[in-house]
Amino acid sequence: MSVAGYPHHLIQRGHNRADVFIDSADRQRYLDILRDVAHEHKVAVHAYVLMSNHVHLLATPETVEGLSRMMQSLGRRYVGWFNHKHQRSGTLWEGRFRSHLVDADTHLLSCLRYIELNPHRAGLVSGLLDHPWSSMAHHLGQRRDPLLTDHPAFWQLGNTPFEREAAYRRWLEEGVSESERQRLTSSLLKAQPLGSPRFMQQLAQDLARPLVPKSRGRPRKPAVTDDSVPI
Repeated sequence: MSVAGYPHHLIQRGHNRADVFIDSADRQRYLDILRDVAHEHKVAVHAYVLMSNHVHLLATPETVEGLSRMMQSLGRRYVGWFNHKHQRSGTLWEGRFRSHLVDADTHLLSCLRYIELNPHRAGLVSGLLDHPWSSMAHHLGQRRDPLLTDHPAFWQLGNTPFEREAAYRRWLEEGVSESERQRLTSSLLKAQPLGSPRFMQQLAQDLARPLVPKSRGRPRKPAVTDDSVPI
């Protein structure tokens, strides 16, 4: 589900968990193409991390079709280049990307941290800036990334760049709790929006339909319980 004007957390994996990046040139090419297609399809990219066999993105489309069209263009152009360079053929990605909507008021910064700390959770690096292929250096003020558009939630961390970078560094150093990781992972894999009750209500109104599908089949009979046993 894609909704214009809402931030989305995306993941796309390599087919059979195979590597989608072999070297730094692959990663740079992917980011260059992503920058072009994001601009073309009017999608603001807020964060990313490139792992060896998968990619995480945080992005907000201006149109309903923008996100899907961006990923289609990105996949087509990158796979063609990758296959030619590495003298291979066939698919590279594990089907369509997965995504879920994120409540900017309550979960966007958590999602940002979750994405950028992915290499640390995987045990690939120890220092915050040891993994060069993510948006973390941009958010910590080490470089300006032309691919990125800062989300307003990030700007609320401080009135100046120094204040925002210092606050975000503290946020990163806190790390991702296990409950937070499970909540974000579950929401992503199930393609379920993640947000407060108020967010869910507003989203349902914008979509003009309930967000929780009705169960199929006959209604279940109420379970017979023994009042002497706690349930």
